[in-house]
Amino acid sequence: MRLAIGPRDIENGTVEIVRRDTLEKSEGHLEGIVDHVKDLLEDIQNNIYQKALKRRAEMTRTVETYDEFKVEIEKGGFILAHWDGTPETEEKIKNETKATIRCIPLEGDTTPGVCMVTGRPSARRVIFARSY
Repeated sequence: MRLAIGPRDIENGTVEIVRRDTLEKSEGHLEGIVDHVKDLLEDIQNNIYQKALKRRAEMTRTVETYDEFKVEIEKGGFILAHWDGTPETEEKIKNETKATIRCIPLEGDTTPGVCMVTGRPSARRVIFARSY
């Protein structure tokens, strides 16, 4: 946030407050500004966090086949796919698509399936992405 306090604001006991996450401007009183800033910073943090969660969800897709994976990885973002757990399969995916495993989620869908590349059993989906 940005606080703007000019000579006239000091005379009037006010301050201009601009949120950098929403670009909203408001006027507040200098008295009690510390508590107001604390509350506003918490609100800004929550707002930014919610936007990030929404963006991550929008940028995450699930695929079933390796052909589908190759198409979707070109769009960027995160891909949830089954992997057989072997370094050989992970290396093949990396060499052919430049995508690597970013995370094996602790939460989420833990439904077993089959590896999109080899067809072997897979304990759960993992998250693939490319680095920028």
